[in-house]
Amino acid sequence: MKRFGAAPAYVALVLVAACQPGGRAEVPGDTSDRQPFAEISSGEVLHFTGTEPFWGGETRGDHLTYSTPENIDGARIAVVRFAGRGGLSLGGKLDGASFDMMVTPGECSDGMSDRTYPFVVTLKIGKETKQGCGWTQSNGYSEVISN
Repeated sequence: MKRFGAAPAYVALVLVAACQPGGRAEVPGDTSDRQPFAEISSGEVLHFTGTEPFWGGETRGDHLTYSTPENIDGARIAVVRFAGRGGLSLGGKLDGASFDMMVTPGECSDGMSDRTYPFVVTLKIGKETKQGCGWTQSNGYSEVISN
């Protein structure tokens, strides 16, 4: 049995740290900011959504519900939460495949509505990568009003 030690946590840290707003990638040796991402508390419900194909869900504590048009009720999976310097990652398994979600602050549009969301969501399930948006009650989305 192989032992990976801290390698998965380090990879998650590098991924989250590299996703800084404004396109500036942080390097692990950068010591200017040592605080973990705190915009989404562990007690908050994080909602997420994506299109093409449609997907979404929410995470509460150490569980996440992931839904698609084929599974509207969603699949409930256990996740490990990691707050890095530039965002939040959630990792688990879905139907035997790795499920890795990275949430970073940044204006996000789902491309289908007039909503603007406060978080960018990158989801990787196995080898497939999806892009979407996220929000919480304290960091909700806003409607764009057209004149």
